[in-house]
Amino acid sequence: MLKNVVAVLLDGVHPFELGVVCEVFGIDRSDEGLPTYDFAVASAEGPTLGTHVGGLSISTPYGLERLEEADLIAVPAGADYVVREYPPELLDALRRAVDRGARVLSVCSGVFVLGAAGLLDGRRCSVHWRQADELAVRNPRAIIEPDVLYVDEDPVITSAGTAAGIDACLHIVRKEQGPEVANKIARRMVVPPHRDGGQAQYIERPLPKDRCDTVGEVLVWMERHLDEEVTVEQLAERALMSPRTFARRFQQETGTTPYRWILRQRVLLAQRLLEGTDETVDAVAGRTGFGTAAALRHQFVRALGTTPNAYRRTFRGPEAA
Repeated sequence: MLKNVVAVLLDGVHPFELGVVCEVFGIDRSDEGLPTYDFAVASAEGPTLGTHVGGLSISTPYGLERLEEADLIAVPAGADYVVREYPPELLDALRRAVDRGARVLSVCSGVFVLGAAGLLDGRRCSVHWRQADELAVRNPRAIIEPDVLYVDEDPVITSAGTAAGIDACLHIVRKEQGPEVANKIARRMVVPPHRDGGQAQYIERPLPKDRCDTVGEVLVWMERHLDEEVTVEQLAERALMSPRTFARRFQQETGTTPYRWILRQRVLLAQRLLEGTDETVDAVAGRTGFGTAAALRHQFVRALGTTPNAYRRTFRGPEAA
């Protein structure tokens, strides 16, 4: 049973990510019949810590000894966590906690602390999409899933950027105390108990064109005609190549196939239209070359993990859907 929860901090901790953990586990809601947690904030680097917010510091009487009795240890994000060194005593304490059956949770860049402790080796994990490549470099044995909001590889739970920590914390509550408790806490926080989709809908990743020496002009034409059906043969003719040569050059210069390139560009265009216009989903499907709303929805869910209507609500509010 989840009872004892500790948030362990390093210098430069981000107050919001710490606040996420405090809001879920550190508030007494027993007046509503909800469970209470023996919650504490502990420091790995002395009684007073700076934050990335100018003039704001955090003081706590608890040190690493507080981790020894915790059922869950949360590591919020912090400034320069990606590149800094971590106290060996903290890494040892995290490893001991996992060995004795406790859970560890990271919020955003806190995952780099877990990686330094060796807790990501052979495990799936999540991180903010902007830090996924760096996490892979530093933790080559980790299995990184950059499109999801959180990953539960019990006893290691990792969450993506900032507010995804809320999703991960509520997931832990749901897992330990059931959906009714998680839903009540979510209502008190005025957040959804579970969000549709994953990080993919927030990632900015247009396909690169700077290395496209021989197919660059064709890419420009393709972008301007996304609503048209084209074949590799037609594209090859435009590039003055044989279909086989064109397909090979396209793969070399873009890292993908013509079909996948067009598909991704169509999804990107659909995202822009859903965010910036009032066009119906049917109209967006027509302009982006998907033809029907059903086809658009199918490819949208495959690429982003959410539906066009849900995506529009996320970025424009409920009245826009």
